[in-house]
Amino acid sequence: MSGLLSIGAIIITFLAMEGVTWFTHKYIMHGLFWHWHNDHHNKNHKYFFEKNDYFFVVFAVLSMAFFVAGTFLPSVRFLLFIAIGITLYGIAYFLVHDIFIHQRFRLFTRTDNFYFRALRKAHKMHHKHLGKEKGECFGMLWVPRKYFIEAIKKNN
Repeated sequence: MSGLLSIGAIIITFLAMEGVTWFTHKYIMHGLFWHWHNDHHNKNHKYFFEKNDYFFVVFAVLSMAFFVAGTFLPSVRFLLFIAIGITLYGIAYFLVHDIFIHQRFRLFTRTDNFYFRALRKAHKMHHKHLGKEKGECFGMLWVPRKYFIEAIKKNN
């Protein structure tokens, strides 16, 4: 794969992961695997790690499998660049969701950026539903327009 195609594959994969995240969150985490995701909404555990963290492991294993296949099998070299895109999205997810939004580590506690305010508000609206039904805002980086408008109004 040429350099430009490789970079394109990484960027497209990163962007596509937002759709994968939305679908996985809405239909898998709030569906068949609610028993893993439940403790993330209800905080009914006393440990640092949540069962919800299993999803991180699932995506990490998938990414590692793509890294191995793309590195050692020339016929599927493109999987290496997909793995890089998935990994970069995983890093972004960790920084935004676990550190910035949920403050699992006390970093980035104050921001006046309207995008980050909108992002926090959208996620807060997602967590107002403690059950698996009636959720909203299932993505991570994509924020519905109404939360941007609200964040901008707060700045004025």
